[in-house]
Amino acid sequence: MNKNDKKRNRSQKGLINPNMVQEIPVYHEALLLEFLLEKMPKRSRKDIKRILSNHQVSVGGAPVSQFDFKLYPEDVVVVSRNRIAKRTRTDLPIIYEDKDLIVIDKPSGLLSVATEREKGRTAYRLVSDYVTQKDPKARIFVVHRLDEDTSGVLVFAKNYETREALQNAWQHIVTKRGYYAIVEGHMEAPKATFEDYLDQNSMQLVFVTNNPKKGKKAITSYRVVAENKNFSLLDVDIASGRKNQIRVQLGHRGHHVIGDDKYGEPADPLKRLGLHAYQLTFKNPLTDKVMDFKAPMPSSFEKMFFTKRDDPKPRVEEKEATSSKPKREVRESKAVAKIRKKRAQTPFYKRKKGGKL
Repeated sequence: MNKNDKKRNRSQKGLINPNMVQEIPVYHEALLLEFLLEKMPKRSRKDIKRILSNHQVSVGGAPVSQFDFKLYPEDVVVVSRNRIAKRTRTDLPIIYEDKDLIVIDKPSGLLSVATEREKGRTAYRLVSDYVTQKDPKARIFVVHRLDEDTSGVLVFAKNYETREALQNAWQHIVTKRGYYAIVEGHMEAPKATFEDYLDQNSMQLVFVTNNPKKGKKAITSYRVVAENKNFSLLDVDIASGRKNQIRVQLGHRGHHVIGDDKYGEPADPLKRLGLHAYQLTFKNPLTDKVMDFKAPMPSSFEKMFFTKRDDPKPRVEEKEATSSKPKREVRESKAVAKIRKKRAQTPFYKRKKGGKL
C-alpha cells in the first residue's frame, strides 16, 4: 500500500451504494421523460413523473426534474431510490463565463465528473448546480478532465454544439497546456524535453515502454522555476494529452511529483498532489477566437519556494488602533477574525453554508 494513499483514509460519507441506483447510458438525443418511459417499461408515466418531481433522477450527477430536459449521446441518467438534494452555489472559483463556455479553477481533491460511487462531489455537479440556479433547463457538457488531485483550469461547454466542436478537434486546437509541478530532488538540467512511449497495464497504471508499437508517444517539456533543499518547482508544458504523462515521465527519471498516491512513494509535505494546471490555450473552432485561461499558482506552492512580503503597515499603528476600541468590541473582533480565518481555510465545496455537497 502506498504510504501516500489518501483514498484509503477518506470518509465514506456521501458515497453512493450501487445497489440503490440504476444507471442508464444515453446513445441518442431524447427528452428525459420519453427516454425513461422507453428504458423503464414496467413503470407508468405517472410513476416516472413522480420520481422526477421528487428529484430522484440525475444526469451526470446533477438532479433533474424537468420532463422535457434534453439528453445527448454520452449522458448517463441515474435513477435513485432516494431523493437527490439540490444545492445552491454562490462562491464557485469561476475564471471565465460566456454563453458557450464556463471555466473554473478546480480545487485539488475534487473529481471532474461522476464515478460509479461518487455522484455529487464533482466539479460537474458544482457547475451544473450553478447554471441551473438561473435557468432550470440550462446544462453543461464535459470538454476535458483533470485528475482528481490535480487543481487548475477546467473547461465546460454550455451547449452540445460547442462540446462536440471542441472535443472533436481538441488535440489540434490546443496550443498550450501549462502546469506547475513540485517534484522531489533537483533536476539534472535547468530545462529539458522528454519524449517517451506510454502504455497502460491491467491495473490502469501508466508506464514508460520502449516498444513504440504498444505505447502512445508523450512529449513533456519543463523549466526549473525555483528550488529549495529537497524539492524543485517546475513549469511544465505538454505537447500531448496522455493520461498521467507528467507524473509518469518525471517519476520515470527519479523525480516524482510530491504527494503522488498512484506512482512511487514521494514525500507529501502539502497533503495534496503537487500538480496544478495553470494555463490552457486553444482556438475555438466555432468562432476562430483564441481562448487563453489561467489559474493562479496555489498559495501552498508559493509558500514552499518564495518568501512572503512583509505587511507594509507598522505594527505600532495596529496596536494603537486596537487599543482605542472598547474591550468588548475587541473581543468580538477577534472572534469574527477567527471565524473568517477558519472559513478561508475551508475549501468552498466543503462549507456548510452555500457550499455543502
